[in-house]
Amino acid sequence: MYWVTHDAERLAKLDLSGIATPAYIIDEAALEKNLKILAKVRQRTGCKILLAQKAFAAHATYPLIGKYLDGVCASGLNEARLGKEYFGGEIHVFAPGYNDRDFDKLLKLADHIIFNSFTQIERFKRKIAKSRKVEFGIRVNPEYSEIKVDLYNPAAKYSRLGVRFNELAGQDLSFLSGIHFHVLCEQNSDTLERVLKIFEKKFGQYISLPNIKWVNFGGGHHITRADYDLDRLVRLINDFRRKYGKQVILEPGEAVALNAGILVSSVLDIKRNEIDIAILDASASCHMPDTLEMPFRPVVAGADQPGNKHSYRLAGPTCLAGDVVGDYRFPRPLAVGDKLMFLDMAIYTMVKNTMFNGVSLPSIYLYMAGGGLKLVRKFGYRSFRNRLS
Repeated sequence: MYWVTHDAERLAKLDLSGIATPAYIIDEAALEKNLKILAKVRQRTGCKILLAQKAFAAHATYPLIGKYLDGVCASGLNEARLGKEYFGGEIHVFAPGYNDRDFDKLLKLADHIIFNSFTQIERFKRKIAKSRKVEFGIRVNPEYSEIKVDLYNPAAKYSRLGVRFNELAGQDLSFLSGIHFHVLCEQNSDTLERVLKIFEKKFGQYISLPNIKWVNFGGGHHITRADYDLDRLVRLINDFRRKYGKQVILEPGEAVALNAGILVSSVLDIKRNEIDIAILDASASCHMPDTLEMPFRPVVAGADQPGNKHSYRLAGPTCLAGDVVGDYRFPRPLAVGDKLMFLDMAIYTMVKNTMFNGVSLPSIYLYMAGGGLKLVRKFGYRSFRNRLS
């Protein structure tokens, strides 16, 4: 069993020998540490902060998160309902498109509904006019971003996300209460500062409209990262509020659960094809899809870059030839039954899981702040069987 100490020091004390793998372990203490940082931003600025459920939706932790944040943002009906049933607080919804069935239900659940186009607004204008509970907003595209990977870049060329400046001319905005933009991804507040300059230059006249009550800065703010410039973020929010007199909303997902969870996997087999390959019971395709989509190389506790000795390609148990996590070097040879720990696996992993090939989803454990593991959910054959029929 191999550990590093930068975000697994507390978990390193756990005896995991009795835990069947694969399994996620969410560290309640690490989660609360992040939440306290976010709470300080709220206190210093008066902004609202929401949990972006698209990144982290383990609702067993919602009572804790709800003590520190204002509510959730949802990407559609199911996430909105989850937030309503388990989180409480405000429900903010954005989706690239809505259908009539879901929109009617969202009107009963949501506090804010944000549109992606004026064609959608036209489609639902009669229902919008009748609503007295929901505030409506429009997502805009500043057409500026510093995200390098187009897969994650909402301002990439031909993006379907948000309306551009030239689309606003001549539109009736009198029924809108807010403006939303989101062009950050795992970035610091210096990037936000540059984005805000472009956003204000393009959309300042609309931000200043008397009916606009709030501006949502979206997600991608890596607020709880060790090197994040909190003072700059606070200054940016406070300056914006003084200038426009509007409520500012942030909706980070990763920052809430950053470094607050691990994925534990066991070695099933060691085989050789010019290099040593360790077959695991955790899958890149099923359990860590961002390793293939983005791609990125997750940190394995105690492992290093591949070298001449004790290096292994870590691969999953599915039939997909490319079900490979990456190459790593260990301090000693791996053996069947060894448990490996993938760090920072609470965000954008659990929410993207699949059961391709019938591979089981990892069990979910909560490592309580006071110590001890609590099994939250275990998946089996019925979970697989009931998905498709």
